[in-house]
Amino acid sequence: MAIINKGKSFANGEQLTADKLNQVIDNATFTTSAVDNVSTQLAGEAIIVKDGGVTTAKLNNGAVATAKIADSNVTTAKIADSNVTTAKIADANVTFAKLTDVIDDDTMATASDTTLATSESIKAYVDATSTGGFTPSTYAGEESVTLPNGLIMKFGTVTAGINGTLVSFASAFPTAAIWASACPNSPDNLTVSTGYSGKASVDSLSTSGVNVSCNGSAYWQAIGY
Repeated sequence: MAIINKGKSFANGEQLTADKLNQVIDNATFTTSAVDNVSTQLAGEAIIVKDGGVTTAKLNNGAVATAKIADSNVTTAKIADSNVTTAKIADANVTFAKLTDVIDDDTMATASDTTLATSESIKAYVDATSTGGFTPSTYAGEESVTLPNGLIMKFGTVTAGINGTLVSFASAFPTAAIWASACPNSPDNLTVSTGYSGKASVDSLSTSGVNVSCNGSAYWQAIGY
């Protein structure tokens, strides 16, 4: 099977000249039998190498240089997982933009069970959703503090009589008062009066105050929300 089309045909008895021999060579072309259309193919009058003809085994290691590889040709599909090692990743190339499982979302609206969050976004979310909380380092003796879960604690001292003294809160509980207690702040107050066995007591708890009974000074505490 011919792989070359001759550039000139001769008839029997035809005189041979240099010009005619040149035509045989200069005008010759390749036939389709000259290529396999897998690794090579015809392109006009030339034979070119197809992608299928460029295999790893046929590439010299020294011929594969970074400058000869187009960025667009380096895709995830062409990189074997086993070739991606820590040693081959430069620290400078590990940027936040290249991390797909870490979110920077101050509202946490995009959070999921398969992603991490930046410390900045966690702090921003907590700061934005916190009700103020109780920060002991900044407590300055106020009557009322609000805990992170919304519970409010009020406390103070009062000089009360055995028949009770009303403590009016500096600011009322917004919704409800749920518990209160009192205790004397001095051993001298342990006995309220003859026949009275209690130390201190509270009653009439409301969102705006509580009645404290004691024979002198007492500590009081109330909890609500």
